[in-house]
Amino acid sequence: MSRATESVAAAMMAAMFLTFILQIAVRYTARIPGIAERLPLLDPTRYGWTLEFCLALWVWLVFWGNAFIVRERDHVTFDVLYNHVRPATRRWFAIIGAVVICIGLLWSLEPTWSRFAILRLKKTATLSQLFGDWIRMRHIYAIYALFLIVVALRYAWRAGYVWRHGAEEHEPHSDGRLDE
Repeated sequence: MSRATESVAAAMMAAMFLTFILQIAVRYTARIPGIAERLPLLDPTRYGWTLEFCLALWVWLVFWGNAFIVRERDHVTFDVLYNHVRPATRRWFAIIGAVVICIGLLWSLEPTWSRFAILRLKKTATLSQLFGDWIRMRHIYAIYALFLIVVALRYAWRAGYVWRHGAEEHEPHSDGRLDE
C-alpha cells in the first residue's frame, strides 16, 4: 500500500511538472508573431486551464502525501516533557495524544463536509476545458475529507499499537521492524 500511495503522489507530481512545462512552452511560443494563426494548437487561450490544474494537483498532493506518505516520525513534535518521563507515563501521553487527534479530526469531518456543500454547485474557472462540465470545486477539495478520515484512522491505529506495545521512540515499519 505504501508503494502504491507513493506512486500516486509521484504521478501527481509528474502531471504537475508536465503541465508546468506546457505552460512555459506555450507562453514563449505565443510570443512568436503569427504563430497562433499558423498553429492553432499553440494558441495560449487554449491553455488557461493549466494554472488551475497545477493548483488543484498541488492541493491533492499536499493532503494525499500527508494522509498516506508522511510518517509519524517525520512530523514536528514538542517532546521535551515526553522524553523526560518514565516509559509508563510516555505510553499514556502517546495514547491520549493519539486519541485526542483522532477525535478532533473525526469531529471536524461533518462541519467541514457541510461547508463543502456549497462547493458542489461551484464550477471551476477553467478545468471544464480539460475535464468537461461535470467537475466542481467540491471534487477538488474532497481530498481534505479523505485526509481527515485517513489521518484519524492512523492515529487510532497508533493508540492501539501503543496500548499493546508501549510507546517506543521509533514506530515499526509495515513489515514490523523498527527504525534505528
